[in-house]
Amino acid sequence: MGKMKLLDKKVAITGASSGIGRATALRMAMEGADVALIARNRERLDEVADAVRALGRKAVVIEADVTDTEEIKRAVDTAIEALGGLDVFHCNAGIYLRCPAKDLRMDQIRKLMEVNYFGCLNCVYAVLPYFLQKKSGSIITTCSMDGKKGVPPDAAYVGTKFAMNGFFQVLRQELRGSGVHIGIIYPSRMDTPQIAHVDCPKLTPKGDPDMVAKAVIRSVVKKKKELMVPSFSCHLLTWADAISPSFSDWLVRVNHLAGTVNDTEPINEAK
Repeated sequence: MGKMKLLDKKVAITGASSGIGRATALRMAMEGADVALIARNRERLDEVADAVRALGRKAVVIEADVTDTEEIKRAVDTAIEALGGLDVFHCNAGIYLRCPAKDLRMDQIRKLMEVNYFGCLNCVYAVLPYFLQKKSGSIITTCSMDGKKGVPPDAAYVGTKFAMNGFFQVLRQELRGSGVHIGIIYPSRMDTPQIAHVDCPKLTPKGDPDMVAKAVIRSVVKKKKELMVPSFSCHLLTWADAISPSFSDWLVRVNHLAGTVNDTEPINEAK
């Protein structure tokens, strides 16, 4: 085994009970980190914690809702106390809604914004003072390629990801020289519970969440500001959009996502 990239680092992850959050927790542990697991589902968090401990690293389970400002503040304080500090915070919790824009309800849109955008900001403002005080630390967010190119029929979800992308790009620039690293990860469709009901074409199949976990670690270790996963197809889409929005719209259409078109309520990535 090679040198562990995150030996004895202290990491907190929201949405850690399944999907990308679970994969990141396990990958972090494999690289030598101790992990605070934050989500709402205690049973699934305990399962992830057991898997982390089986890898020889410390795991702390923290039940918290990212939409509750005070709960997230307490979660950060608990993680710092239990782990003996904090080096990385991964803002990963999110929910998904697949519904054409014309059929959306305002309460659905607000719910997605409350979790995906404001929930993420709750985490940032809970941990940022600690990182600024010690003049080091990494805040990584799971954004989405939907934060770079809108894909129908995900208008509400796409809106939250564009908001996240814009906020973190500005935050990164404002924190230049502070010692705090801001990393944005843009996954394409990943094989998670969130989109289990969505089929993907053979040319662009769902990816393994561990791909995103590895990108998170690369962002932390190499101080990468932005990473797209998978790299080639995502860069191709952004290149096409820069050259011709009509061409990138065509690429989106020919690689349309099948499956259930209308979700009646948002679907949790990790409760």
